[in-house]
Amino acid sequence: MAASAFDDLRKKLEESIDSFPYIYMFKFIIKSDNRTMALVEVIFDDDADIIQKQSTKGNYISITVKQVVMSVDEIIDIYEKSAAIEGVISL
Repeated sequence: MAASAFDDLRKKLEESIDSFPYIYMFKFIIKSDNRTMALVEVIFDDDADIIQKQSTKGNYISITVKQVVMSVDEIIDIYEKSAAIEGVISL
């Protein structure tokens, strides 16, 4: 995501989240690759709920992560870290 996309996301999050802590759901798509999966997993806390689902042909993995966050900045930080990983598509 570009910086302007993060600005738009920040504004939407600030308008929609009333209070913290908050359970936020992150969604990503990656090619079926253990290395990329591991890089995504380390972004999150140990107690985050990470669910993986492989595509029908096995070429891609969708990743859904539920994590307790304490601020909008924490959410943006996670999206920035995921954007730095090659092959990760944030939804």
